[in-house]
Parts: sequence; structure tokens; C-alpha cells
Amino acid sequence: MPNATAEAHKAAGNGFFKNGDYRNAIAKYTDAIAADPNNHTYWSNRSASYAGLMEWEEAAHDAAECIKVNKNFVKGYFRLATAKKNLNELDAAADVIKRGLCVEPRNADLKKNLKEIDELIRGEKVSQFVAQAEAQLKAGDYGAAMKAVEAGMRLDAGNKDLQAVQDRAKPKFEAAERSRKSGLSSTALLKEKGDDFYRKASFEDAIVKYTECLDSLPDKRSELAIKCYSNRSACYKQLSNFDATVEDTTAVLEVEPENVKALVRRAYRFALQDVRTVLTMPQDKVGSANLSLANGMQHRLNRVVQQLKNAS
Repeated sequence: MPNATAEAHKAAGNGFFKNGDYRNAIAKYTDAIAADPNNHTYWSNRSASYAGLMEWEEAAHDAAECIKVNKNFVKGYFRLATAKKNLNELDAAADVIKRGLCVEPRNADLKKNLKEIDELIRGEKVSQFVAQAEAQLKAGDYGAAMKAVEAGMRLDAGNKDLQAVQDRAKPKFEAAERSRKSGLSSTALLKEKGDDFYRKASFEDAIVKYTECLDSLPDKRSELAIKCYSNRSACYKQLSNFDATVEDTTAVLEVEPENVKALVRRAYRFALQDVRTVLTMPQDKVGSANLSLANGMQHRLNRVVQQLKNAS
């Protein structure tokens, strides 16, 4: 049963709120909360009042308290996400909205807000790539600048700022690459050609070049050989050649036992092969619990490899 005293304070607060007198509304909602802190609407209304004053820290606090009191009150998620958004805590805002959508999956306001926040997050990441590329270009690290531009363009292919950096960095990068390659041996150039094919996702052609390079090297434990084994294992990974991936990563680990990429790549292949074996077995033999577990493991393993690929 509603607390009569608290409800009276709330009614007074509502009157102030409707007139745009947010400070007095806050005072009345504070009285309501003091009388009954377990009513989510008092927290929600005070959060809205703080939002009216653009006091976003306080608005976020009250919205979070609202959700604690009533996890099913969708407006609480909306208010908390709005506050987080205005505090420029975009990832946190997106997370709040997703939690709200778990309560009410079809809520149009939450969906619209999530789309807007995702777009802001994307724009922020693109701006970071622009700044990063500019700094690397200024420092003379043209290769790193080009990588930053490419990463940004995967998020926003038509971004004018990224294009401007690329137009300045590309000629310098290509000139530096020509100069660098002119000093390489014919064997090292085979590895470079393999790298070019890998970047174009021509994995079979890349494997041919890495193999030619390895066949030309008398020392299979040299730095160049280890790079070829590592890169060729990445190609085999892309082609789902389990045995070859394990063989090449093992060659790397014999020389560099703490090579993280090789360790993760080899562990992934062993693990994924076992998981896929489970997934091909009859469901009545595996059981629904094990099937769900194997599916989850497969998704997590794929995410690990994607993260590894993005970091390389």
C-alpha cells in the first residue's frame, strides 16, 4: 500500500516538475524517498529532475537506484542510459539499454536510443583512429598510420578526415616500402610476397611463397624462418587446415616457447577440433547441456581468434 506521506511529497514534486521548477521538485522527491525509499517512481522522478538541470551524475545515481528497487521498470534503464550518454560513458550507456531490452525486447525508445549510441560509439572510434593516424604520420611511422586509417575505414569507409590522412601517408609509405625492399635478399622478398598475398586474403598463394622462402633457408630456426612459419600457420588457420596449423605453430614454439600468438593459435586448433567433433555427434548421445556448452565454447574460441587477428 502506498505511503500517504511519501505520495503527498511526490504529488507536490510533480507539480514543481511540470512547471520546470526542477530544484524544488528534487526537494519534494527527496522527502518522498526519505519516507519510502522502496518506491521506484520517486527515484525515477528525481532522476528526471536532475536531468532537467543537466546534473548527470546525480541523474545517473537515482536512475541506478530506481533499477535496484524495480528491475522491471523500463523507464529506469532509459533514464540511466540517457545520463550515461550525457556523461560520455557511451559503452556503459549501451550496456544499460541492452539490459533494458532484456526486460522489454520490443521497446521502441530503447531500440532508438541504442542505435543512436552505437552510432556515437562508432564516430568516437573513428575520431580516435584519425588522431592516431595523424600522430603516427607526424612521427614518420607511415606503416602504422596506414594501418590506423584502414582500421578507421572499416568503420566509416567514406570518412573525409581518414581519406585526407591516407592521401598524405600513402605516397610516403609506398616510397619507404620501395626503399626497404630494395635492400632485401631474394629469399626475404619471397616472404614479403607471401605477406602481400595474405593481406589480399589469397591464402593459398601466400602459403606457396612462405614455403618457397622456407625451402630456400638453410637455417630453419632463423628469425626469417620463424616469421614464415608463423605467417604460414595463420594462412592454414584461415583455411581450417588443422594439422598444418599445429605443425607450423609447433615449429615456432620450438624456437620461441613463449610466442603468445603461436600458443593461442595452436591451443585454439586443438580445442576447436575437439569441440567440432562433439557438435557433429548425435544430440541424443551428447545431451542438450553438453551441446549448449560446446556451442558456447566454439563462439568464444572464434572471438579469441578474431581478437588475435585484430591485434596482429
